[in-house]
Amino acid sequence: MPALGFGTLIPDPLATKQATKAALEAGFRHFDCAERYRNEQAVGDAMQEMFKAGAMERKDVFVTTKLWNSNHRPERVKPAFEASRQRLQIDHVDCYLIHTPFAFQPGDDQDPRDERGQVIYDSGVTLGETWRALESLVDEGRCRSIGLSNVNLEKLKEIVEGARITPAVVEVESHPYLPEWDLLDYCRRQGVVLLAFAALGHGMEPRLLDDPVIVAIARRLGKTPAQVVLAWAIQRGTALLTTSVTPRRIQENFDLSPIPADAMQEIRDSVATKIRFNAVVETGVPGFIPGGRR
Repeated sequence: MPALGFGTLIPDPLATKQATKAALEAGFRHFDCAERYRNEQAVGDAMQEMFKAGAMERKDVFVTTKLWNSNHRPERVKPAFEASRQRLQIDHVDCYLIHTPFAFQPGDDQDPRDERGQVIYDSGVTLGETWRALESLVDEGRCRSIGLSNVNLEKLKEIVEGARITPAVVEVESHPYLPEWDLLDYCRRQGVVLLAFAALGHGMEPRLLDDPVIVAIARRLGKTPAQVVLAWAIQRGTALLTTSVTPRRIQENFDLSPIPADAMQEIRDSVATKIRFNAVVETGVPGFIPGGRR
């Protein structure tokens, strides 16, 4: 899996297709998708156009997508997986993740709510049962690896200890304001890739890219703050996702080079702000986009 990935959380399908093509042209070869984003078809269209143009082949691109909360029941896992694969127009998925450890009421409604507006959870299935259904996908050959998303360290340990197939990837929010060092250390020991989303803080307040420590390092090195933060993420041993719909910004985020060891240590020691921007790990309801999509 390429360490530098492109996240496809883009609300508009046309913008998704254009951004995916721009990312492929810039050099991105890892694309992170999800049933919940409702734009897998647009990502697939963009990839197919690039494949048919001879710009690259399917084997050159690593595609991740995710099982949504309303499909946690074991009998719903394979149909959900196949639907994602077909929308993406690919013969196999490189990595399939459980989007959150929370099961919602099974059905076609991705955001089931009761009369009081509260999420309707599903107590009739465990995360372990869902995980075993994902293991079966690997056995059948359409899915090359499986993993988890939006989990804490305790939940990850629970799955690792009971798994027949160890998670290959854990995708969580992580950046200098939420470094997740304990989780990263555990992943290293278990041979699990920590894939960081919101690697640039998702433009939310307090703005990571305006942090005085990051800005000072960027000026000193002649880089943008984003390039400093993304290099930090890769050099400390995580993979990461970055998202943009602007071709210039997409190219900038791909054009990375190492930062010196003293800058790495300065970020670890001197960045004082600690914040989680997305509360999905507490509820299973993603944030970041109106309507609850991450």
